[in-house]
Amino acid sequence: MASEQEVLKALEAVAGPDGKTPLPQSGAVSGLSIRDGKVYLSISIDPKRSAELEPMRAAAETAARNVAGVAGAIVSLTAARPAQQAPAAAAPRTARAPSIPGVRHIVAVASGKGGVGKSTTSINLALSLAALGWRVGILDADIYGPSLPRLLNLKDGPRTEGKTLIPLEAFGLKAMSIGFMVGEDEAMIWRGPMVMGALQQMLRDVAWGELDCLVVDMPPGTGDAQLTLAQTVTIAGAVIVSTPQDLALIDARRGVAMFNKVNVPVLGIIENMSYFVCPQCGGRSDIFGHGGARLEAERYGVPFLGEVPLHMEIRERSDSGLPVVVAAPDGAHAKIYRAIAEQVKAGLEHSSVRSAPKIVIE
Repeated sequence: MASEQEVLKALEAVAGPDGKTPLPQSGAVSGLSIRDGKVYLSISIDPKRSAELEPMRAAAETAARNVAGVAGAIVSLTAARPAQQAPAAAAPRTARAPSIPGVRHIVAVASGKGGVGKSTTSINLALSLAALGWRVGILDADIYGPSLPRLLNLKDGPRTEGKTLIPLEAFGLKAMSIGFMVGEDEAMIWRGPMVMGALQQMLRDVAWGELDCLVVDMPPGTGDAQLTLAQTVTIAGAVIVSTPQDLALIDARRGVAMFNKVNVPVLGIIENMSYFVCPQCGGRSDIFGHGGARLEAERYGVPFLGEVPLHMEIRERSDSGLPVVVAAPDGAHAKIYRAIAEQVKAGLEHSSVRSAPKIVIE
């Protein structure tokens, strides 16, 4: 396998942003790593020069890809703010093109904290939308903890055609995840610019084709990935996933507030792990409380999309790579997800088209 030193040596043939200094000596390389023979490189530039410096990015990608032992390369241009410039004086960053060609709606499935079952909800929502007749794709935007390979039992890496990634397919869904390109046991030790660059490429440099909806399984929280998505493309709506207890609801409120700030409509809130029914006695237990997400939806004036129980079948099907809406399409749990999907679909069909927002961080 190629080393980082070998890649940097090859990149010396590429001129940096000033057009003269070799890229490795230009100070613009903000991140370089190699995983499973694939090179991930981040180059910091003035965002106003992104179109002008695209040939430099392409040349760097070609140079990295041509190094012996390299199976592929992803090179990203990331915005760099001059160190001496105060944040308050920074000009607002202008969003890139407001949509992905061929994709009608982009839906972000988000949560304020981890461990609430957001990825399981995302995949079952995507499959339920497909069952309603839509052409659907799913993007796993969690760079540090990708779940999609396990949820769909996909082990192969994506093919490439030139600079374009070809998404994998399962159960009628087109799927993309950084997890398709790295091993399940590997840790993604990346700084923010590399995360943002990888996310932008998985949005823009993937042959999604014609889709009615692209479901984006967001990482937990309200950080780089969420802001990158909001700045890069038009999000038709967000779905917030929470469990009923107060600790999760506090973070769910932050998620709602964040999407409101970036002008993304909240399509609704789902209460996951809403209750538990004992498989032996049939008795119901509200392990995490009950009804908190419904109250939060009422408080914010957004739709309450439904309650999903804590059930072993949902967990077992997810772990096996055969989601419950595929394994038991006529079962009770599939009906819950389908009812949620129907509401999301209706909300998208009635939503107005919005342009990508400008975000100013002060």
